[in-house]
Amino acid sequence: MKKTHDLDKISLFAGLSAEQQRKLELILVPRELKKGEQIFTAGSDATGFYSIESGKVKVYRESLAGKEQIIHIFEGGDIFGEVPVFQGTRYPASAVTLTKARLLYFPRDRFEKVIREDPDLAMSMLALLSGRLRQLVNQIAALSLSEVPARLASYLLLLRSTQNSNILELDLPKGLIASYLGTIQETLSRVFKKMSEQGLIKVERKTVEIIDEAALELIASGEQQL
Repeated sequence: MKKTHDLDKISLFAGLSAEQQRKLELILVPRELKKGEQIFTAGSDATGFYSIESGKVKVYRESLAGKEQIIHIFEGGDIFGEVPVFQGTRYPASAVTLTKARLLYFPRDRFEKVIREDPDLAMSMLALLSGRLRQLVNQIAALSLSEVPARLASYLLLLRSTQNSNILELDLPKGLIASYLGTIQETLSRVFKKMSEQGLIKVERKTVEIIDEAALELIASGEQQL
């Protein structure tokens, strides 16, 4: 069978054999979505999980008062919705596309059959879930123990490491960045302004240039106040 999807780029399936990837090709369902399309909602049955070939997806929860908390922003190669699928429960959060996206949908029943036939896939899933748990624990610690300047400094340093440049492209609106960092847009704007005034960064619309990386590292670690 001709390979139509590069499953090596999916974190869950990286390093699998060609035969294992062939089995997964047989069960996946490609989905093309527009920006702003709802993928699933909190409380709905977890019938399968998703991988992203292209685009961005926001996973979030809403309080009874309607306040939104972003759990994570997923991009190409990421998977999401996998934990409740294999717990046999419902999705605890909602997911929506932030951009036009191409997703690969893996139905729970078909994937479980493949796992039963090939235990190496189950081991790969365990490794991924362990990494995801560490990521969520670190995010919770950052949100609960750090002030907003430390959270923003950590976020900018993370972008610097992923974009490999001191000139950063903010590919999310500031409102979404604020929600992701557990604050509001007005507070985030004030912190951006203060960092600019102190010569740590230079902000131009959707671009942020890091001027003083060492100072940002100190703020991120809590060793220096803004």
